[in-house]
Amino acid sequence: MQWEIYKKGFKAFLQLEKSLSGHSVDAYLRDIDKLASFLENFNEIHTPGDIQLTHLQSFIQSIGEMGMAATSQARIISGVKSFFKYCLIEQICTINPTTLLPSPKTSRKLPDVLSFEEIEQMIGEIDLSKPEGGRNKAILEVMYSSGLRVTEAIQLKISCLYLDVGFIRVIGKGDKERLVPIGTDAIKFIKLYRDTIRVHQTPAKNCEDILFLNNRGKGLSRVMIFYIIKDLILKTGIKKSISPHSLRHSFATHLVEGGADLRAVQEMLGHESITTTEIYTHINRDFLRDTLDRFHPAFQKNNLKNG
Repeated sequence: MQWEIYKKGFKAFLQLEKSLSGHSVDAYLRDIDKLASFLENFNEIHTPGDIQLTHLQSFIQSIGEMGMAATSQARIISGVKSFFKYCLIEQICTINPTTLLPSPKTSRKLPDVLSFEEIEQMIGEIDLSKPEGGRNKAILEVMYSSGLRVTEAIQLKISCLYLDVGFIRVIGKGDKERLVPIGTDAIKFIKLYRDTIRVHQTPAKNCEDILFLNNRGKGLSRVMIFYIIKDLILKTGIKKSISPHSLRHSFATHLVEGGADLRAVQEMLGHESITTTEIYTHINRDFLRDTLDRFHPAFQKNNLKNG
């Protein structure tokens, strides 16, 4: 089967119709490469229309037997399902063989949540006597203040700062843009970094508009943010499994526990589905109980009687 022809069309579909980033497109194409390699064993397959559910079930069984994690299997199945949606749209096939294809059950392990006091303690360990200290403080303040993903933070542009009105423009997954409010402390430390530290740096080529720069004038890497946070956690002595994503998760959790509307949190996080927001914002039982006591009329009535 001439997979390259179909892959070329699928790639264009992902880029133009789905507006996916280059990283996401490459991941989808690798999934199709895995499927293509497996299906070489079947002589009766000449086009995607020849692929049946049984072929795909055998494929999923094979990657499972390789010891691949359930999350990785689920991602590959998602890529295969997207491919057949494309094939249906382009009339390459008339039946979608993935309709009854189940995905392996995966459990989402939520990262540890830092309390507000722990976040302040961590940020307080930053050495502001060094130029990178002012930069690091601004980064962490922004990440916690606005719930940014690591990639969104390191790719934040000066031209996307609307600090006079308290917003930043963020480019998220799939190159989708959203406006996110930003806290007053984050605004203050962005200005301090931009006007007293970054102004003395010479940005590398194509990095002129990137806000946060390393000592060579280039944008920071995701790994660098990980090391910054890991170092600060060690200094504080906080005994939790913390990653850069913990700041985003803490941001969402603190908002929901404070009574924020879930739809508003969804918008700020840039989630397409409210279900994703519900998973990120795990609410403890005490908060749920308190919400029921305060807002359900039957419980309010009982509270008045007991009072």
